[in-house]
Amino acid sequence: MSRYVCNVVWDDVPHLSQAEKDELYAAIPAYQRSARTKGMPILGSGLVYPFDEERLKVDPLQKVPDFWARCFGLDTDAGAGYTAIIWLAWDRDADCVYLTHCYKSDSRSKADHIEALKAQGTKQHPLWIPGVGDAKALMVTEYDSTQVIELYRKAGVDINTPDKAVEAGVTDLYNRMLTGRFKVWSTCSEWLTEFRQYHRKDGKIVKVNDHLMDATRYAVRSALSRAKLKPTEEPAKVPVFVYQEGHAGVGWLGM
Repeated sequence: MSRYVCNVVWDDVPHLSQAEKDELYAAIPAYQRSARTKGMPILGSGLVYPFDEERLKVDPLQKVPDFWARCFGLDTDAGAGYTAIIWLAWDRDADCVYLTHCYKSDSRSKADHIEALKAQGTKQHPLWIPGVGDAKALMVTEYDSTQVIELYRKAGVDINTPDKAVEAGVTDLYNRMLTGRFKVWSTCSEWLTEFRQYHRKDGKIVKVNDHLMDATRYAVRSALSRAKLKPTEEPAKVPVFVYQEGHAGVGWLGM
């Protein structure tokens, strides 16, 4: 029996209109476009997020608006000795996510990382921002990873383990970048450095210098559903001398 193999591109498919092809093309990750549109059986290489960083960068605000929900993503890896954390602010009205701060440290002390988390909180509620975090690379089993996250919880951090589906998480973030619904404060220089180098080789993401990228993927996929608004600060109180006829003492005055 003889066989004939013919390569068919989607331009050869009559039922797809140009508008439909444009819409489909925009939704396909860049590294898959040749395979999906031209039938080229190759594994992609190149940047995971092939976008001009100038499209993503915005000037930082002096203060994140209180009506933007906040969350964080954390990734830790003892093999490389790094812990990375990113913070997101979500303008729900516009469905736009802003990466406002990032942290990356080779310290082995969880206390240092917890202080970084506290620095993004308030004086009265230093750990109010919820998030997700992964420590699997730190240990041998998933149970060990969960135990590490439990240590953060015991310290008062509002943290859950994330959905770590790589391609689904990458697609979530890719689509936000594509549609202008993901922005990065220009002051997040370490994040931008990783972003420029985050790439694939033979279809696989190269796992080098990617801790902030992983933390971002975890946060966009799993932490946005946990995001909270900044709590209202309780008014401070100061002692005042109170005098009533026949009585004197110290009371408290709210400011």
